[in-house]
Amino acid sequence: MMTDPIADMLTRIRNAVRIERATVEIPSSKVKRGVADVLKREGFIWDWREIESESGPSSKLHLELKYGPNGERLIRHIRRVSSPGKRVYSRSVLLRPVLGGLGISILSTSSGVVSDREARQRKLGGEVLCELW
Repeated sequence: MMTDPIADMLTRIRNAVRIERATVEIPSSKVKRGVADVLKREGFIWDWREIESESGPSSKLHLELKYGPNGERLIRHIRRVSSPGKRVYSRSVLLRPVLGGLGISILSTSSGVVSDREARQRKLGGEVLCELW
């Protein structure tokens, strides 16, 4: 049993980026699909798709990681902010740009999973899932 599946997703992405893998597979869930969608919209990954499993009911997310023209990493740092033992919530007016706007925070809101930029524009607050730059 896994207590923090979002942290597992972030760790898989972090490990894949460190060894410069082109793709990474992650067990799927609704929140993870939302995080993958935000990463695609913000330009940190090329694309993602959901792959149905032949052997059971579980499916996997297949993420295509993005690197610079000379192979430099676009995701240099990825950190879980809210955890099962300590939830971190923020209002939209209290959200500040990560690394001067070069990075993003990913929030789980009542309107789905969004980046901090979208949350400020739409005046949404919620649980801060992670930060990355």
